[in-house]
Amino acid sequence: MSDTRHTRVLIIGSGPAGYTAAIYASRAMLEPVLVQGMEPGGQLTTTTEVENWPGDIEVQGPDLMVRMEAHAKAMGTEIIGDLITDLDLSKRPFTAKGDSGTTYTADAVILATGARAKWLGLESEEKFKGFGVSACATCDGFFYRGDEIVVIGGGNTAVEEALFLTNFASKVTLIHRRDELRAEKILENRLLKNEKIVPMWFHELVEVVGETDPLGVTGVRVKHTKTGEITEVPCKGVFVAIGHAPASELVAGQLETHMGGYVVTKPGSTETSIPGVFAAGDLTDHEYRQAVTSAGMGCMAALDAERFLASVE
Repeated sequence: MSDTRHTRVLIIGSGPAGYTAAIYASRAMLEPVLVQGMEPGGQLTTTTEVENWPGDIEVQGPDLMVRMEAHAKAMGTEIIGDLITDLDLSKRPFTAKGDSGTTYTADAVILATGARAKWLGLESEEKFKGFGVSACATCDGFFYRGDEIVVIGGGNTAVEEALFLTNFASKVTLIHRRDELRAEKILENRLLKNEKIVPMWFHELVEVVGETDPLGVTGVRVKHTKTGEITEVPCKGVFVAIGHAPASELVAGQLETHMGGYVVTKPGSTETSIPGVFAAGDLTDHEYRQAVTSAGMGCMAALDAERFLASVE
């Protein structure tokens, strides 16, 4: 039997933005309800060493998110393990429907749904997902101990994945469309010094090849971006690390978006195109995309929501 819950502030998402918003909203005595979503803790739960969180020289991503959740709970946030499947922002109170059957109504909503891994869109990539093709090295790297694997991409995500995978693989081939990386210099230096990593410049993935019985990857076909020459690279695993796209499906057609789905906020604010709806973290940030900036925006969203509620109540 479904039930209906009302809260002054509903926070959707549980990464650094969501949990920080919860901490600040709780301290403002707004008694927020936070719905965690499909991946409690967000992208940091699939990250190992985090070296750029202030106050921690190095911290494990999952540990950091456990601490944030505990902090939000200690401040008084009600945290619910549910997935919002539908969100109606046409009138206040706003209405959200959970996969559990629960309906949530709220006077203000803070969106912190983050971003998800991008895929190349190849038919062969889809065929072998979960059977040799992955977008999460920390989730699946362990399965490739002693194997040769391939990483696709040239930004921070790709370099971090490649470096992490050297803990398991005998060889990591990094395939990139250009001849220089977009990653931070400290990461680039580590990669270029690592004897297990072999960069393959000016190449793009055109096909994942493998066996069907049992289903598994045996290699990839890559094309030289200048000559068009096709090369086959043997490997047991393929890690696609070409970045992330905002998880904005819930608000498509309701909120103003840009840059491929990022929610637009007013300058210097987390206010969206609908009064009472606020957005924070990777859902709105296409430029910085850092845990610390997401947390900062979560703080802003809670303060903005507090001011909004004070003005309408």
